[in-house]
Amino acid sequence: MKVRSSYWQLLPYLWPEWPLLVRGLICILGFVLFTLALPYLAGQVAFFVGQGKVNQIAYWLGLATLVFLVRGLCQYGQNVFMIAAALNMVLNLRKRVYAHLHKLGLDFFETTQTGDLTYRLTEDIDRVGEIVDKLSHQFLSNFLQLIAIPAYMLYLNWRLTLAGMILAPLMAWLIGLFGQRLLVLSRQSQNHVSNLSALLTEVFSGIRIVQAFAAQGYEVKRFNQEAEYNRQARYRAQQLKSIQFPVVGFLEAVSIMLLFLLGGWQISQGNLTSQGFISFLTAVALLIQPIDLMISNYNEYKQTEASVERIFELMARKPSISEKPDAKELPRVVGKVKYRDVNFAYDPGQPVLKDLCLHACPGDVIALVGSSGAGKSTLINLLLRFYDPQSGQILIDGIDLRDVRLNSLRRQIGIVPQEITLFSGTIAQNIGYGQEELDLKAIQEAAKIANAHSFITQFPQGYHTWVGERGVNLSGGQRQRLAIARAIVNNPRILILDEATSALDSESEALVQEALERVMHNRTVFIIAHRLSSVRRADSILVLEQGQVVEEGTHASLLSKEGRYARFYAQQFYDPNN
Repeated sequence: MKVRSSYWQLLPYLWPEWPLLVRGLICILGFVLFTLALPYLAGQVAFFVGQGKVNQIAYWLGLATLVFLVRGLCQYGQNVFMIAAALNMVLNLRKRVYAHLHKLGLDFFETTQTGDLTYRLTEDIDRVGEIVDKLSHQFLSNFLQLIAIPAYMLYLNWRLTLAGMILAPLMAWLIGLFGQRLLVLSRQSQNHVSNLSALLTEVFSGIRIVQAFAAQGYEVKRFNQEAEYNRQARYRAQQLKSIQFPVVGFLEAVSIMLLFLLGGWQISQGNLTSQGFISFLTAVALLIQPIDLMISNYNEYKQTEASVERIFELMARKPSISEKPDAKELPRVVGKVKYRDVNFAYDPGQPVLKDLCLHACPGDVIALVGSSGAGKSTLINLLLRFYDPQSGQILIDGIDLRDVRLNSLRRQIGIVPQEITLFSGTIAQNIGYGQEELDLKAIQEAAKIANAHSFITQFPQGYHTWVGERGVNLSGGQRQRLAIARAIVNNPRILILDEATSALDSESEALVQEALERVMHNRTVFIIAHRLSSVRRADSILVLEQGQVVEEGTHASLLSKEGRYARFYAQQFYDPNN
């Protein structure tokens, strides 16, 4: 989705910094005023040099030194105040964008590259902060100088001033033309950098697979290709700027030579004094730097416009799942879950669940069985309200999920996923994930229930042991038990187990299975079953096929029917004693 963006969208984030902006503006005005005094002082010094009056020369030079000093202090003030305002704005913007991303649904993150989001939250926002800093003091200061100095030049000699500005319209047109082209090239470059960042995130997170399949050469080739695309885009942008500066510089040089020609002619005609000409040339010299900085800032302004667009493109994304304005807190639930004629499709015309009905009472263990794509994970995603059904209702304790606040719903559901995600932090922080203040007593109790307390206390730092990224310094069974402890630390009445014993050795599986049997007690439990050995003791097994429940019953009753469940079971193993 393309969003039309402009720098005006940054104003709400910059406006809270108005005290700093006002101080910076005062310093900018001081800087411009003292800059304006320099041409006059140069003319006075030149006048008394011509007369050989040393005392007067020393006086005016001393006054010029004082002006330079105060001008420097004003310049320091404008830089400090404006960069503080820009950095505060960057912090506020980054917080708002990050918080907004957390409001978006799973559908957004499932279709968006992680590296691209990372780049937008870091490099793009930093780039915007830099240009806002430059716009707020360099641009404003240069803009005021470009008004004040030419006005003084008009006062000194309007004929010379108009002659010097004869090429200004051509220069402005060229700058605008180059700026528009730079915007296009900058968009291309930043898109390639985002792709590069996404590629790195993807490869480094899956480095085991890369090395296991000896695919290093393949990945290096992919990286080199993306890096080359980025190099080409950046080179074209730098090439364009390399053309721009000589062209504009040539026009500036022509203007200055024209001034010398006309100035010399006016002096010969007695219409201009040498003192006035020196003062005029000093003003011209002071005008060159603001012009060059304005060109440079304009180029950066156009290049950074692509970053502004990318940031506010994220802010314009609407959550696919939102709370009603009158949504209420879900009270402490008992655990009664009901699906009533639920229909759901990720894409129109491709239903995943069709007229699904399900009823689970507190304490029930419901197993979901079926081939890949049958709708098992989707059924659970709807319970967590990652998505909403197109029709039908999902109720907990008789309350429609769409009528309650999302946080109050999800805090009462524990989940142990098949792929365990642990975060950099301590073991206690991982078990108590989401708690603003860790409840160590509850964390330890959850760890004991999950059969994790014994191995945790064997670490020298116990619950304060640091867990590496993705928990790579823990075994699979240890990670699984930490995930179980995390799922039950808040004592949820509803528990979701996504094949929590898959890919474990027999010893670890026994410990995890023992922990699961303990945590399932007196809770409503949904088990997504990939291995049927884990669902034998379920109160009810639902066999899903093409989004519908085609069989339902206990392990024994379903085997006796010799239907789909029996065929699934036979495919995995056959034991005549069961």
